Amino acid sequence: MPDRMVVLTEGIADPIDAKFATAVLRYRLADVAGVVDSTHADRTCQEVYGIGGSMTIAASLDDVAGADTLLLGGAPPGGLIPADWRAIILQAVRRGMKVVSGNHEFLTDDPDFVAAARQSGAELIDLRKNDCRRIATGRGFRPECLRVHTVANSCACGKMTVTLELDAGLRRRGVDSHFVATGQIGIAIAANGLPIDRVIGDFISGAAEELVLTHQQHDVLLIEGQGSLLDCRYSAVTLGLLHGSRPDGLIYCYQIGRPAFGFGGPGEHPEPPIAEVIRYYETTASLIHPCRVFAVAVNGRAVSADRVNRECEAIEAELGLPACDVILHGPDKLVEATLALRT
Repeated sequence: MPDRMVVLTEGIADPIDAKFATAVLRYRLADVAGVVDSTHADRTCQEVYGIGGSMTIAASLDDVAGADTLLLGGAPPGGLIPADWRAIILQAVRRGMKVVSGNHEFLTDDPDFVAAARQSGAELIDLRKNDCRRIATGRGFRPECLRVHTVANSCACGKMTVTLELDAGLRRRGVDSHFVATGQIGIAIAANGLPIDRVIGDFISGAAEELVLTHQQHDVLLIEGQGSLLDCRYSAVTLGLLHGSRPDGLIYCYQIGRPAFGFGGPGEHPEPPIAEVIRYYETTASLIHPCRVFAVAVNGRAVSADRVNRECEAIEAELGLPACDVILHGPDKLVEATLALRT
């Protein structure tokens, strides 16, 4: 039986900061017993996060029945566990609940959590914890396995969602595709993968290579992207993943109205035009393996449907590439583009 989860989002109203929670509400809703956040109690998940329908947010663990797992639903910068979450986590551990975290600050390194778990028998799971020590070899992949990778202008702008929706769309068409999780949220949804951003720098591309080698029996591998070449915080992870997985094709993702996170303040590091960013990715990827951007995924969660439609039309006219919002329009355009890439 799958875990019955209660998702902790205490004090978080921004869907980006709560992206772990929103992803679980979208893709594993049947396994969610409730969401806990005393600051938004009695409101629906749909009202606060734009996903989750009529599920009402609970004020405490006591208000959620039938859960055996506490999932930390935030994705804070730096991966630190918020200080005001500690008491709730300890409450869950003392009850013997499994606690699942995707943070860089590990539950299993905290003496209070470990001591409480030892007494209650609770299991502490750190999704980012790994011991990967693989150096990339450049070993050839199975030629019949098409590798598609999502890239972007910034973090948290929909790469995982696009990859998952494309995987579902291809499967509906009878294609043997596989979602390759490279981050803690994707791992929680797919129950496999490797947290690339927690791998030692020398081994990032080797870890990406290993993920492909492990799953290359499938006809299409859809490799979840991380970070961005334009994001000064996470670009090293992006590059290692790009070179290690050696994709055949890229889908460029971006959120309307959300710029890249570059150096300096506003106006000091203007974001290049989309066509130029696409050239950056194609040039960088092709240093290792021939590759091109073959589609664009537009994230319009913060704007109207009409605005999204106009954006997609403009992108298609400017770049000659299919463009869509996979949540608003579905993934069919990306499915068709991927099938065309295979031929």
